[in-house]
Amino acid sequence: MKLLSGAVLFLVLIGSNLQAFDNAGKDKDKEQPESYAISGFRDVAGEREVEKKFMAVPDPKLAEEHLRILTQAPHIAGSPEDKATAEYVAKKFREAGLDTEIVEYKVWFNYPAEIRVDMTEPPGVEMHGPHREHVDDDPYQDDPRVVMPYNGMSPSGDAEAEVVYANYGSPADFDKLKQMNVDVRGKIVIVRYGENFRGVKEFVAEERGAVGVIIYSDPKDDGYYRGDAYPKGPWRPASGVQRGSVGFMFQFPGDPTTPGVASTPALPDSKRVSPAESEQLPKILVTPLSYADASPILEHLGGPLSPREWQGALPFTYHVGPGPAKVKMHLKQDYEFRTIWDVIGKVRGASSPDEWVVAGNHRDAWVYGAVDPNSGTAAMLEAVHGLGELLKSGWKPKRTIVFGSWDAEEEGLIGSTEWGEDNSQELGSADAYFNMDVAVSGKKFGASGVPSLKEFIREIAKSVPSPQGGTVYDRWKKTSQPNAENSRPQETSTYRPPPAAMQNDVPVGDLGGGSDYSVFLQHLGVPSTDISSSGDYGVYHSVFDNFAWFKKFGDPDFRYEQQMARIYGLEVLRMSSADVLPYDYENYGKEILVYLDAARNKSKERFGDKAPDFSAALESARQLREAGAKMLQKQRKMPGAPDRMNAKLRDAERALLIPEGLPNRPWYHHSIYAPGQYTGYAAVVIPGVNEAIDRGDLRRTEQQIAALAAALNRTVLVLEQYR
Repeated sequence: MKLLSGAVLFLVLIGSNLQAFDNAGKDKDKEQPESYAISGFRDVAGEREVEKKFMAVPDPKLAEEHLRILTQAPHIAGSPEDKATAEYVAKKFREAGLDTEIVEYKVWFNYPAEIRVDMTEPPGVEMHGPHREHVDDDPYQDDPRVVMPYNGMSPSGDAEAEVVYANYGSPADFDKLKQMNVDVRGKIVIVRYGENFRGVKEFVAEERGAVGVIIYSDPKDDGYYRGDAYPKGPWRPASGVQRGSVGFMFQFPGDPTTPGVASTPALPDSKRVSPAESEQLPKILVTPLSYADASPILEHLGGPLSPREWQGALPFTYHVGPGPAKVKMHLKQDYEFRTIWDVIGKVRGASSPDEWVVAGNHRDAWVYGAVDPNSGTAAMLEAVHGLGELLKSGWKPKRTIVFGSWDAEEEGLIGSTEWGEDNSQELGSADAYFNMDVAVSGKKFGASGVPSLKEFIREIAKSVPSPQGGTVYDRWKKTSQPNAENSRPQETSTYRPPPAAMQNDVPVGDLGGGSDYSVFLQHLGVPSTDISSSGDYGVYHSVFDNFAWFKKFGDPDFRYEQQMARIYGLEVLRMSSADVLPYDYENYGKEILVYLDAARNKSKERFGDKAPDFSAALESARQLREAGAKMLQKQRKMPGAPDRMNAKLRDAERALLIPEGLPNRPWYHHSIYAPGQYTGYAAVVIPGVNEAIDRGDLRRTEQQIAALAAALNRTVLVLEQYR
């Protein structure tokens, strides 16, 4: 059957006001999408009617108005403008009928007081940065409230030293310098953004003995090498700077002084860790530069030629140094305990009010944050708008819905982490956490999630129309093919390719780090997802990530905002009202088997004949796959009283937590997913095992295989207890 018939079916089901399907009939090269499946419901037709009413509500024009208001002023965390955005979101939550409160936390972070980077050698070469970001035509760049380029969580201090270029600042890059007999001890290292989290660059440089780090944006990664620079195109102009936190979030996210404890205003100082002793805070100086400011430093490096794969796009040959370029860094940071504001809106569940379905997006931005994060806030508000209309019609969810507008995410996932720690007991019976950070920077949909929810996301994508015609799933499938246009994931993209990509369907990525799902999944064991629609986006964390850029390059008619509001809202609708929770633990077992097979091969390469025995963990993963398959059969039969089944399905994810946490990172409890200590954003799967192998620590590898097998056995037992 041709997809044209599917488009007509969707129009019947969803209503003629779904304008995203206006052009669906014009695309003849389509096939009928799979049936509009909704797992977990007895009354599928009734749920479709509810979804039809919801889908008609999210409005591109209202999303545009939300974004314009949210980005009318710079609103860094803790500022008066940030509080104003909290009040706007709270107002919209209340208008939709949500029981709403603004929750305050008292947290430790910095604003910049004085930031200077000066070239002191060679003689006659001058560079005094950072310069203000500026292009010929941008209506937002000159606001005096725009914070100067700096890195959150960097210490104050002064350093003057010769410079060494270290590519992306990965452990492998520093190892390469060592092979080249280039010593970074006592030097200032200059590295480019990309490939790994900026805090990892700082962490590795600190480990290797550097005294300071400069992180710059190379035009090869997000500037003119990729395409026209802003304002002509979407890519980073010469003056654009990527701000960002360099806190060691791979140790723990949240307030640096309260790991595992909520930093409420009433928390006594005796319950806090002193900043000087916090494992999250770096010890050496770090600050960002534009490629205009970094260019003279790099141009005046001597020493060996850089490895050719380290060559960026600035118009000279890159060398690694050290020197003769010499730089003086002067950083004076204004650290204090500042108040932040989370906005929490709730809809009480009709039959299972103690079970929470949580959905969140952060609201704070380094400057204006049109893409990151307020494209997500605008989409969330339209999803809330849709749910509000359902509530007015008399609809009620079975489970309690909680929307969170998180603050201070940019400083280190602070607002979400503190709220999660504050509500850890209630979240013990949460069914899911749905994250949306960068909702829209372009047309390419992507998603990440725990394996038990990957099919859930695909089902929803099959139910939502794409502005390009067909369904979101149809477009997703086309753009996820090998060599598809714009297939290279960006640093800011939600989608992280799964190491165990299951090739029988569109790939849903794995959850690593860098966004607000961390506390829910990796600390508390709440099954989580993350969604986005990405494109050419070179102004990340700069003054140019503003309403003018978004209107010109991101989503001019706000149709993708509407799409994301619908997908996000359907996640919440289905999870909060399903009769049987739509988890798939068979898929979880399958993916873990692939992870284990890869780790076993890596361990043989690392340890040779002494490689540890993986058989117990492999057998436990096989048992999980089989127990998951049996549970799926029972789920599809829709038992008359599903509460006990749902409890087991919910508890299965939490059984994967390791009570004592990961080695040297006890805040992280999840045995399957964590941000990598040397990647930061990308997930390290079965992290205890893989990181022990990477360290060459045989005894720890054996211990972590045993801990993983025990976690898998606990999950199997939970599933098998339902008979």
